[in-house]
Amino acid sequence: MPKLKKQPHLAVILVGDDAASRIYVNNKKKTAQSLGIKSTVIELPSNTEEDVVIEHIQRLNNDDSVTGILVQMPLPPHINKDKIVCAIDPKKDVDCFTPENVGKLAIGMEPYFYPVTPQGILILLDYYKIPLEGKHVVVIGRSNIVGKPMVQMLLRRNATVTVCHSYTKNLDDIIKAADVIISAAGKKIVRCKMVKYKSVLVDVGISRDTNGKLTGDLNFSDFKDINEILDFVGAFSPVPGGVGPMTIASLMLNTLRIEHTGILRSISKL
Repeated sequence: MPKLKKQPHLAVILVGDDAASRIYVNNKKKTAQSLGIKSTVIELPSNTEEDVVIEHIQRLNNDDSVTGILVQMPLPPHINKDKIVCAIDPKKDVDCFTPENVGKLAIGMEPYFYPVTPQGILILLDYYKIPLEGKHVVVIGRSNIVGKPMVQMLLRRNATVTVCHSYTKNLDDIIKAADVIISAAGKKIVRCKMVKYKSVLVDVGISRDTNGKLTGDLNFSDFKDINEILDFVGAFSPVPGGVGPMTIASLMLNTLRIEHTGILRSISKL
């Protein structure tokens, strides 16, 4: 593997004191440091004005030592998220949120970066040699972060894609026809005993049950134990411990990509 010309540097802007956001940012920082990636976190109070956040972004855009910029979402309600995203240099947009990167992905051009969660999902499926070409993949959720870019990236793999959302009728029938289900609904929406035998289930959802336990979209309550689950489904990703770590790993790869695109391509085959 070729040596990097300079140390990759990920800069994260955190506005406010959202507890979940702080945990995510800390996890990203720890992972970056463990990989030898420089990590800078700019923490701003929740009452920070929009123009101040943009000034920080512009400074990072002009800093040649910074290879990746990430503004942690959600932002306080008085800040226009679209203005913040548009202020980021697309060549440093490691989340793939800017219109240039999103647009290139949508029309089949090469973006500077691929969205981290969909990219992490594809790397996970590749690792376990789960084929996508010609398969029927059902994506539940149409967010700009997961659902929409996931569809574009699956189409690049020659999958047949169906998108479901809160207005979709006959969801159970659609799920039953899927070879692969990628669910990012944020609630227990997929009754796993109703899916097709040996289908692959990717759980992107994160929520908490009545006991406060972290859980995902997959509902395994119809099964008596893990062995029965594994006998029925082809594969599934757990929550926690599945897509979440892959998202952070993908972010690290994007931070490296400014230096060596080949590192990412050899892993994700995108």
